[in-house]
Order: sequence, then structure tokens, then C-alpha cells
Amino acid sequence: MLTKPLLTPSRSTTMFRVTIWFLVGIGACCCVVTLFLLDTKITVFSSTNTPPLNTTEIALPPLPIGVDPIAKLIEENPEVDSYMNAFVASNHTKPAVGDSWFDRTLARLSELDWYQNLATPATRILVIQSGERHEEIARNFARILRWSNEEKALFTDRLMDEVPAVKDGKLYPGRYVVQSNAGPEEVAVAVADRFNAEVRTRYTDEIAKTVPLKDALIIASLIEREAYDFTDMRYISGVIWNRLFMGMRLQIDATLQYARGEQSAALGGRYWPVPRPEDKFIKSPFNTYQHAGLPPAPIANPSIDAIIAALNPRETDCLFYYHTDDGTFYCNATYEAHVAGIKQHLK
Repeated sequence: MLTKPLLTPSRSTTMFRVTIWFLVGIGACCCVVTLFLLDTKITVFSSTNTPPLNTTEIALPPLPIGVDPIAKLIEENPEVDSYMNAFVASNHTKPAVGDSWFDRTLARLSELDWYQNLATPATRILVIQSGERHEEIARNFARILRWSNEEKALFTDRLMDEVPAVKDGKLYPGRYVVQSNAGPEEVAVAVADRFNAEVRTRYTDEIAKTVPLKDALIIASLIEREAYDFTDMRYISGVIWNRLFMGMRLQIDATLQYARGEQSAALGGRYWPVPRPEDKFIKSPFNTYQHAGLPPAPIANPSIDAIIAALNPRETDCLFYYHTDDGTFYCNATYEAHVAGIKQHLK
């Protein structure tokens, strides 16, 4: 009768060694991943320890302004760059073209509850990315702090009590450290206080007479969604103001994304869906392809960079702009030049 041959000692030893090395490799990978997560958590937590630039002991100078909507005039303020360097802690935090994979990974990890619990179980780090909608922010906060739907709604409603009474535009981008059991009222107050300290204290009555704060936040929200950096922001601001002065429709794709976003998210999609040609005909007051002037409210929550850019457009004759795939910005004064540039750079 034939019997199954026994494994030879040499074959058994080889399989044992392979198994051991396999387990060692798995263990090493787990250690590396764990160390990476802990190290990035420390990086995120450390960045929140830097207080806002403005405090009750420091009176920051008013925001610079270089536009006059009544006179339909852009007159560049030469103090903008020095003001940015001396008095602005940039919070343009939305990942964009050119950001490293580490920056993008960090932005996503910081929104996960299990990741938050790795190093500081008693506190939570809440992150508002510049350019997010209030729905995205409330959803992320509710997930991290385990709020109910009622508590999530209370957070948004509480922020509506702040002036101006808009849902978006006032949730100041950045990182906030709160207790792990923080409620919506406490978090809303922290966010409102940050906005008041960084924006409202610098937005004087004189500035508001020239450009009302709500209008500045609307324009800044458009800029935030369309631009990659402060240089782009100021040129896009110039295009927006030029069109407003001429009575042209703004025709900004980000407003189409906003108009479609709530329905898209309800169906399991994104709050910022990729624009489609048919979106230009969406029936919405936020559709700037169909309606002239500014949208009725901000479409996102802008950085201080975008707010300053809204008040300080570049003096340009451009009415059209686009970005290439690598983020390079181009603008043109005529539609014909705009189309030709797109054909040249976006093949």
C-alpha cells in the first residue's frame, strides 16, 4: 500500500524559516505604520499649540484694501505683501496641486476618530480645511465627537447667530483642540471666537462701508475654491471685480458645484462634484452662469488669505482664466485669447 511521503527535515526547516521571516516582515510593517501614525499625530497636535496671531493683548492693524466698488476702481495697495508677512498666519489649508502625499494623508487622517485616539484620548483635534462647506465641517466634527444629528444641527444653528447671518464664510479654517466630550455649543463658540479674533477685529467700519463683510466673504469663498495660492487669488479677485464692474456674469464653476453639491451628497456622491456642461442650466440663485452679480451667500469657508485677496485684487485687464493640470495659472482679456490658450495648454 502506498503511503504519503513524510516531509524531509530539510524541507520542513525551509518552510519554518519562510514562515518566521514572513511573520517578522509583517511585524516590521506594523511597527513602521504604528510609528508613522504616532509621529504624524504628534505633528498634527503640535501645530495646534500655536495660538491665533491675534490676541486680546495685540491690536492688529486693519486689513489692507485696494478696491472701490462705487468708483469701479482697482488701485493696488502697496502694503499687501508686507502686511501678509508681518500680520497674517496663513490658513490656506486645503490640499492643492503640488502638495505632497504626506500633506494629503495628514489631512485625511486627522478626520478619523481612531487616529485621534492614538496619542491624546482626552482631547480631539478638529480640522477645518479652507474651502469646505459647513455641511462637510459639521459632518467631520460630528463623526469625531460622536454627536447626534440633533447636535450636529445645533452646531450649525449656533453659528448662524453670528453676524453676518450666513451658514458659510465664518467657519475659520485651521485646527482646534477640544475635549473629547465637547458639545456643539462649546465648539461653535471656539470657531466663532477664532473668526472674530482673526477677521472681525481687523474689518473696520471704514472697510465695511467700502466692501460689506458679507460681500467680502462671498468673493473670498469663490476665490478659495478657484485658486491654488495667494498669487492666483489676487488675479482671480481682479477678474471677479472686473466682471462685476462691467455687469458680466461671473460664470464660476465652483458655484455650479455648490448648487449641485447637496443633492450629490444626498445620493452618496461628493459635496463638490465635477462640473458638467448641463450644470450651467441648473435652477439655483447660486448659478453664476444664469444670474449676474454675486451669489446670495458664501459658497465655502475661506482662508484669511482669500479674504485679503478679495479686498486686494490685482489690477489687470483679464476677464477669463484657467489652470493647467499642474496648477499653472493663465488669464486673458478676451474670450478668443482664452479659448486659444486652453487649446494650447489643455490638450
